[in-house]
Amino acid sequence: MARLAREQSQARTRARLLDRAPRVVAREGYEGASIDKIAEAAGFSKGAFYSNFASKEEFFLELLERHAGQDVVEIGRLLDGVGDPAEIIDRISDWADRRAADPTWGLLALELFRRARREATFGHRHATLFRDQWRGVGELLMPLAPNWPSPEPELIGAIVLELTYGAASSFSQGQGPGVGDLVRLALMTLNRAYGN
Repeated sequence: MARLAREQSQARTRARLLDRAPRVVAREGYEGASIDKIAEAAGFSKGAFYSNFASKEEFFLELLERHAGQDVVEIGRLLDGVGDPAEIIDRISDWADRRAADPTWGLLALELFRRARREATFGHRHATLFRDQWRGVGELLMPLAPNWPSPEPELIGAIVLELTYGAASSFSQGQGPGVGDLVRLALMTLNRAYGN
């Protein structure tokens, strides 16, 4: 029974660290978001952090995986019961604009990957971090392109998500086409080319 209580306590600590970290990351970025600051924001010590995560890099990979999974769930809810291509495109474009308003997640991924490559720690987990997210979103968007020749819906998801979280989100804040406009253009083109 004591072991179960310890495991539950550790799971709660881990969840709280992951829940509180986005505010620190948004304020500090990858480099500035120290383990001390993350642990402090969650009300824990540095030791509590290290009893749950082997390194800062592992922590950030899990944080990004968690965020990516939430996007798929959110888009699934957003498109639930929607079959009209124009409505799907409108909803996804609006979602992309809202997400791009906070460039934290895209910049975090870029910082983490750049650091991992520089320190030669880039591995399979890094390389496949967003594949499930791309696939999940692509599968949700397949009604736009039922004649899509590729067997991989992840390509469609990658287009939408990379436009949403990529460099465009940092540069289009209020000037010229926004991220939602880029996503709309990509999805309309896809629908015209591979729709019914």
